[in-house]
Amino acid sequence: QVQPVESGGGLVQPGGSLRLSCAASGRTFSSYAIGWFRQAPGKEREFVAAISMSGTIRKYTDSVKGRFTISRDNAKNTVYLQMNSPKAEDTAIYYCAARRAGLGTVASEYDYWGQGTQVTVSS
Repeated sequence: QVQPVESGGGLVQPGGSLRLSCAASGRTFSSYAIGWFRQAPGKEREFVAAISMSGTIRKYTDSVKGRFTISRDNAKNTVYLQMNSPKAEDTAIYYCAARRAGLGTVASEYDYWGQGTQVTVSS
């Protein structure tokens, strides 16, 4: 079992950059695929990016391709989401989640969730 904890959120200007971190407790972190999801006010939670257990497979939603990069450091039990050139529409609470299986893009496929970190993109 793992418990994800997000950090790194805050206010960022359009075109700037921000890096979110997802640190997870547990000695079996490398056995979990990790996903990032986000939820904006009045909207449903949506998939952003996911990375496989080894880090060799990554998936992104179309709206962030070329701007966001997901990576992981299993030695540090941490997954990162590098957000470059963020836009106002990226404003949301960002959640990371863990799944003890292959990579998934649907929230219901994930078993363990963090509390979320707010990202606000504004000038």
